Formats: sequence, C-alpha cells, structure tokens
Amino acid sequence: MLTDPIADMLTRIRNAHLALHKEVSVPRSKIKESIAAILKQEGYIEDVAMEEAEIKISLKYFKGKPVIAGLKRVSKPGRRVYVGSSDIPKVQNGLGICILSTSSGVLAGTQARDRKVGGELLCEIW
Repeated sequence: MLTDPIADMLTRIRNAHLALHKEVSVPRSKIKESIAAILKQEGYIEDVAMEEAEIKISLKYFKGKPVIAGLKRVSKPGRRVYVGSSDIPKVQNGLGICILSTSSGVLAGTQARDRKVGGELLCEIW
C-alpha cells in the first residue's frame, strides 16, 4: 500500500521519461484518471488508455526529448497546500500548468482560475 499514490504516478512518469520509454502504466484510481486526462488535454502526453486495473500512459517526445521537463508534487500527505482562486500560481511564468483538486473536480490551474474556484494544489508540471 502506498502512502502517496499521486507522487508515485508522477515518479513513474518522470522515470519513464528519463529512460526514454514509450509508455508507462500506473495503478488505476479516479484522481489519477483525472490527472492523466488533464495531461493529455494540455498536450503533455500522447494518449491515455484505461484498463481494468491500470492506466497506460503513452509518453510524448519532441525531437527525441521529453515534452515534460519537470514534475513536482506540491501538496503532500504530511503538508497539504490549499490555494484560493486568486492565489493559483503560474508555473514557470505561464509555461507550465498546475493541477488542483477543487469542489468542481480535478482541474488545471487555468480552468480553476476561470471558474473562480480554489482547492488543494496537487502538482506542477512544466
């Protein structure tokens, strides 16, 4: 059993990129499905396939280099980080995204800012 499954997902993606793998699989959960869908929507990964017990993520490369330059888990089980709608950070001066868990579901930072909802700042991706 994992204490932080979101950090495990991000670490698996980071390690697969460093090893130049084409795809990575992570155990399935609703929040990880939402995070993977946001990554696909924002263009950071190629495709997401939901299987019975796991999520297969097809990684994206540009000229042999990973599209995702960095992943950072912000809110951790030992220290939760909550932000209001006006305090949602701009990652790498707008070049990256942040993902929040809000009352409206899991949203990218720009979507949460547009809907004027805050929540728990899960991670930053650039």
